[in-house]
Amino acid sequence: MTATAPRTTTRRSTSDAGPGDAVGTGHAACHHGEILQGVFLDERGRPCQALVTLPMNGPGSTAHFTLRPGTPPDDVRVTPAGRTKARAAAVLALRECAARLSAAPCGGVLTLTGDIPVGLGMGSSTSDVIATVRAVADAWGVRLAPRTIAGLAVRAEGASDPLMLAPGPPLLFAQREGRTLEALGPALPPAVVLGCALGGGAPVDTLALPAPAYDARDLDTYEHLRRMLRRAVSDGDSALLGRVGTASARLGQRRLTHGEFPVLTRIADRAGAVGVQIAHSGNVAGVLFDPRPPGLNARLRRCARDLEREGITPTRVFTTHPSPNSPISPKSHHPTPSEDSSRGRAHLGSHRPAGPDTSRRRTRLPAV
Repeated sequence: MTATAPRTTTRRSTSDAGPGDAVGTGHAACHHGEILQGVFLDERGRPCQALVTLPMNGPGSTAHFTLRPGTPPDDVRVTPAGRTKARAAAVLALRECAARLSAAPCGGVLTLTGDIPVGLGMGSSTSDVIATVRAVADAWGVRLAPRTIAGLAVRAEGASDPLMLAPGPPLLFAQREGRTLEALGPALPPAVVLGCALGGGAPVDTLALPAPAYDARDLDTYEHLRRMLRRAVSDGDSALLGRVGTASARLGQRRLTHGEFPVLTRIADRAGAVGVQIAHSGNVAGVLFDPRPPGLNARLRRCARDLEREGITPTRVFTTHPSPNSPISPKSHHPTPSEDSSRGRAHLGSHRPAGPDTSRRRTRLPAV
C-alpha cells in the first residue's frame, strides 16, 4: 500500500516535538461485551473461535505518537507505564509503516488517554492498540487498511475485538485470527441496553480463567445461535436478539461463573426485557429491551431499581439502533453505534480508570 494523506491529524510540530519529529493521533471506541461468542465453522469448514460484539460509542482510547528519528524502532516510551500491548503494537506499526515507505524505522513516544474501565470486558486493551496503530500511521502519513490493523492488533495482544471495523455492520469476527467470518447484515435489531457491572465492578484477570474448551455438541449449539442471530438481524427481531444474547451468556457461565447471573435474568424477565448480554472476558453486562412497545421508560426505571436492590450497579443506557423516532431522547443517552466517534471530540480528559464507580449510593443514569 502506498502512502496517502493521514487518516486523522496531519504532521505537525508541538512543544514536545523536536526538530524533524512528527506527531500523529489515533482514536478507537470500545464495546459493551458480546452478544455472541463461541466456536463456529469458517468458510473451509474449520472450527474457529469467534464473537459478535455489542458496539457502543462514548468511552474510548486516544493515542498521540511522536516519532524520534534516529532512535531504535523498539525504543518506544509509553505513558501511562504498563501498557505493554500498546507498546508492542507501536513497535509493530513503526516497522510496518517504515517498510511501506522504504524508510528506516525509528522509535518514539506514545501517550494514551481514555475513559474505558479496565478489565470489565469492554475492549480496553484493543482500543489502546488500535488507537496506537492509527497514531503511528498518522505520524508517518500512511493509511493502513482495517485488515492490516487487525493483523497488527492480533500480533500485539494475541486476540483482538473488531473495533478497527467500527462503526459498521455486525460481524462474526475470529478474534484470534483478526478476520471476519461473516457479515451478519446491515445493523443489529433495535434494542435499548441498560448496562450494569457484575462482581462489584471488579476487573477480571482473563489470563487466570480456564481456556475455552469446545466439543462437537458446542459447535452445533453455537452454529444454531449463529443462524438465530442472522435471522434476528435480517428481520430486525429484537426478541430473537435477546434470546441469542441470553443463551450465549448462559453458555459463558461455564467459564466465568457470575454469581449474579440468575438474579440478572430474573430481573430482566420481570422488567419485560427481551434478554441479557454479558462480556465473555469481564464483568460488564446489559439488559436488552425492545424500544417499540409502550412503557419503555417505566421498564428501564424499574429494572434499574431492582438491580440496585440486588447490589448490581447500573451504569449507562444506550441503544443499538438510533433513529429520529427513538423513544430515548437525544439529550438523555450516550452516543450510539451509528455515530462515528472518530469524527467527534477525542477523549482527552484523563487516563483510563481502573473500573466504574461501584459505590452503593444510587447510580445516576441518563434521564429516560
